[in-house]
Amino acid sequence: MHPNPAFHHDDRALLEALVDEIGFGMVFAATPDGPRVAHTALLSTGDGAVQFHLARGNSLTRWLSGETALIVVNGPDAYVSPRFSGSRAQVPTWNYVSVELEGRVRRMDADGLTALLEALAARHEGRIAGEPWQLADVPEAELRRMLGAITGFELEIVAWRPTFKLSQNKTAAERAAIAAALREAGSPALAELMLSLAP
Repeated sequence: MHPNPAFHHDDRALLEALVDEIGFGMVFAATPDGPRVAHTALLSTGDGAVQFHLARGNSLTRWLSGETALIVVNGPDAYVSPRFSGSRAQVPTWNYVSVELEGRVRRMDADGLTALLEALAARHEGRIAGEPWQLADVPEAELRRMLGAITGFELEIVAWRPTFKLSQNKTAAERAAIAAALREAGSPALAELMLSLAP
């Protein structure tokens, strides 16, 4: 989380929407083997928790249950040149959106894992044209084998630490110029956030 309070955001609905829309993040935890990170699909439960699954062989899997972990979900980001605001008397920076979720992790049972996979598939298959894939499409023996190779987890969120670094420390005119330059440079999502979340 960026230390400048100008870059903080406390709109919980927006944070939940970001986690839901991106649906992917990194899980960090300290383990007896040292700090570890895993990249995984995420599913927000909508009631203060995030679910995910990891391969049984993942370096975090055997240590996570009962521990405190950190999930990081990254939104759009882009390099910001001093030229974008029309003043070369500044230094380059990076605008970005990121949400850190801290909480206690619990291991899910087999039914919870199956429900998580069904919900993830429904969420993401719904974004693709055509007949959606379902768990039922996998032969039962093969599905049992695959489910045996992964472990489901749920992190109960106790702290949200968002960073929306969108040039809030600049004037409105500078922000508009930076947003226009970012759009031109191929970062329309970040430009839109800069304008829609203007202070």
